Amino acid sequence: MKLKKIYTSGLKKGIARTEKLSTDLISEADLEHLPEKVRQYLRYTGVVGCEKVNSMMVQAKGTIRMKEGENEWMTFNCEQYNFMDFPTRLFYIKAKKNGIPVSGLHHYENGMASMVIKLGGLFKIADARGDEMNQSETVTFFNDMCLMAPATLIDSNISWEEMNETHVKADFTVGNITITAYLYFDDEGRLVNFISYDRYESADGTSYHNYPWKTPVLEYGEFNGFRLPSKADAIWEKPDGDFCYGKFNLEDVRFNLTNS
Repeated sequence: MKLKKIYTSGLKKGIARTEKLSTDLISEADLEHLPEKVRQYLRYTGVVGCEKVNSMMVQAKGTIRMKEGENEWMTFNCEQYNFMDFPTRLFYIKAKKNGIPVSGLHHYENGMASMVIKLGGLFKIADARGDEMNQSETVTFFNDMCLMAPATLIDSNISWEEMNETHVKADFTVGNITITAYLYFDDEGRLVNFISYDRYESADGTSYHNYPWKTPVLEYGEFNGFRLPSKADAIWEKPDGDFCYGKFNLEDVRFNLTNS
């Protein structure tokens, strides 16, 4: 089945599943169990007094490269949908490599993940799935929550530990998978970096390498009344130095979607 068809089918099911869920307003009482830096971040982004988030749509663009040592960056456009009830992430990306279209789909649902990348819409150049992929995409899903849907950080599946005045530790659980991330904040309460040691790099889906993964935030912007990270890099921290493989620019984000 074509990747776009799988993607479209998944997002329609997700919206149908979540569009009638409760969207109570977030109050200060919902923040009481969070570390002070996280509370400050949620206030800064503007989520207090707004609806709790059940779903999200994101559009972004940027540049990406598949492997270390590649000097040519591919420009890309991507669209994704996240659903919070049964943690689901559908990430569809389109780019060009040497003039040939490249499309990819990351599909994560309740702890099970896959990544398929096709060249010219026909030839698979990556097909990743299995335990390493499941854990990695759980990290990615939590990263999405932190950067693009901070209202979801009140979730009971997250346990928090305040490390010092600049950063906190978060353990996020989906089913039998628990991942850990470290969130770093500045004096204004803005999230400035996200680091996890639980993600795996794989260019082809056959070999996996565990390196620290971080997404430093470069800028903030206004999106439908919220202050959110608008530019961020995706970086593997390798023994011989950092490898930045992606530069993302947020174009649009919308919450609590409906099919109407």
